[in-house]
Amino acid sequence: MAVRRVPIVATLIVLVAVGTMVSLGFWQLRRADEKGALLAVLRENPFRPPAAFPVAGSVPDSLLYRRSTVACPAVHRWSVEAGSAADGTTGYRLVAHCGGAQGQMGPLIVVGVTNRPDFRPRWNGGTVAGWITRAPDRRPLLAHLSGAQIVLPPMLIATEAPARLKPAAPPRVEDVPNNHRGYAVQWFAFAGIALTIYALALSRRLRAGAGDS
Repeated sequence: MAVRRVPIVATLIVLVAVGTMVSLGFWQLRRADEKGALLAVLRENPFRPPAAFPVAGSVPDSLLYRRSTVACPAVHRWSVEAGSAADGTTGYRLVAHCGGAQGQMGPLIVVGVTNRPDFRPRWNGGTVAGWITRAPDRRPLLAHLSGAQIVLPPMLIATEAPARLKPAAPPRVEDVPNNHRGYAVQWFAFAGIALTIYALALSRRLRAGAGDS
């Protein structure tokens, strides 16, 4: 029998996949540098003058953690998420999804923190002061590893809370992860594992072919 040759198509597929993983790894390294620059901006923003709350779309880095005020015409619905109060205790952040009289969607406002996820305050809107931030990114880890970007809507963390709620913890630079170097290592590791597995499989195939010849 003829000695088995290197499978061209399978090899090309593996090389393309590995090249993609390596490219994503280098992309994450660049993102790490960009995140470092962002963190420097975020450290300064709370000390800058108050800014207008962004109506919609992506929140520019220059506005993150700035003080602002926004009007909530009425609370369209509530959502609940884990969070911390300004006094350091943990609980559930109550997020008001504001809306207009004709069904227009308004701002997202973290009005306060409770220890009861089913609690709803007797608050249905008004002008609120707080810090500008973005809604949390709820995507799974794989979406972060792929580098896919999405637009997170603006959100205000209120400095004061309605009755029976604690004020939510203000945004902190320490809470912003810079995991991109770790993601880069993961992509490089995936590439190395894929190459190793394919090299072992190819070596076994070639040895089997040599044994049959």
